[in-house]
Amino acid sequence: MRQIVSQMRRCVEDYRMIESGDRVAVGVSGGKDSVVTLAALAKLREFYPKHFTVECVTLDMGTPGMDFSPIQELCQRLEVPLHLIPTQTHQVIFEHRKEKNPCSLCAKMRRGAIHNALQDLGITKIALGHHWDDAIETFFMSLIFEGRLNCFQPVTYLDRTGITQIRPLLYSTEGQVRSAVARNGLPVVKNPCPADGYTKRQEAKELVAELSQRYPKLKEYVFSAMQRLPLPEWGVSRSVDKLL
Repeated sequence: MRQIVSQMRRCVEDYRMIESGDRVAVGVSGGKDSVVTLAALAKLREFYPKHFTVECVTLDMGTPGMDFSPIQELCQRLEVPLHLIPTQTHQVIFEHRKEKNPCSLCAKMRRGAIHNALQDLGITKIALGHHWDDAIETFFMSLIFEGRLNCFQPVTYLDRTGITQIRPLLYSTEGQVRSAVARNGLPVVKNPCPADGYTKRQEAKELVAELSQRYPKLKEYVFSAMQRLPLPEWGVSRSVDKLL
């Protein structure tokens, strides 16, 4: 976890993600990326020179079989308030509308629910659990499926809601995230979504993995290229030759 917290601090500073007095919500789905983001931010909170607080926001999608007690226990251990937000997303998508391609609508409904919850709580900043590999896969998804060079931004201000999204895990790889979960005994809640594992992102993940076997430095070069182009809001003040 020490390495991830160090990388997170560098990412936060490179993109000026956190200011003094911020209340930072972490959108925790129960997956490995979000729980590591929560744990690392809670640790960074202890010594970061700009004082900020951390809170956990979790959506209950109404999916049968979801158990949030491990997340509740983790929040207690980290001394982080938990806000569990009930929704009927699963019922709307799979029972009422019977969507064959549910991911886009699900993402839209989840964003709306979490933004409404943040506004009710008076929180204007949320940390999302996208890591280094996610950024590279998203770049390939945009290129292959949309025909454009694009990726989510490290910091995104949403003017309609006044909410700022930050992605402080961007300098950590998926492998490092998995290792942090195992070494620190962090709980991962299995996603019982019927569409889990059958997405365009999974296709991109498999493609990047296949290309990386042939071109071992592919991911490193793509990430560095995104900072050098730069894509909107990806440029940092210093030159980045190698992040890892």
